[in-house]
Amino acid sequence: MPKVDLELVKAILQRNELDVRQVAHIIEEINQELAAMVDEDKPPAVKKQYVIVVSDPRGQLGNKDFTGWVVQIPEEAGVAGTEERLIKAAQDFNTSPKGRRLPAKTVAEVCEHVPGRFLKEHQVWVRTKEPVYVVTTANKLPKVGLEKIAKED
Repeated sequence: MPKVDLELVKAILQRNELDVRQVAHIIEEINQELAAMVDEDKPPAVKKQYVIVVSDPRGQLGNKDFTGWVVQIPEEAGVAGTEERLIKAAQDFNTSPKGRRLPAKTVAEVCEHVPGRFLKEHQVWVRTKEPVYVVTTANKLPKVGLEKIAKED
């Protein structure tokens, strides 16, 4: 449906010698209808959770350097299905004309090269196109540092 500028509608109505109050009333009704249409067309936002997809080609998790990609999936979705979502997006991309020329063969290529529209269809949003380092932690703070901070206060 073509969009028409409200000023153009107002000018046409005035040219047809309608009362100023009638013109104002019609313009107000159009504005209300437009606001209602905008509210109806927009689906509610999907709540998302972050997931880190780690590249572990040798199948060894340990104190080694790893890289990964930060992605988001819907909050109610299980994190175990994240890789499957990426694979399905890659399959859809590989059937497209651009994907037939340069198909994605790895998860890294999916995160770096597959356009967002293919990923969005499977409700996965890649937040880091380039891989980032994953750092392991023992999740503990040293007690010496905490005592020093307490003395300064």
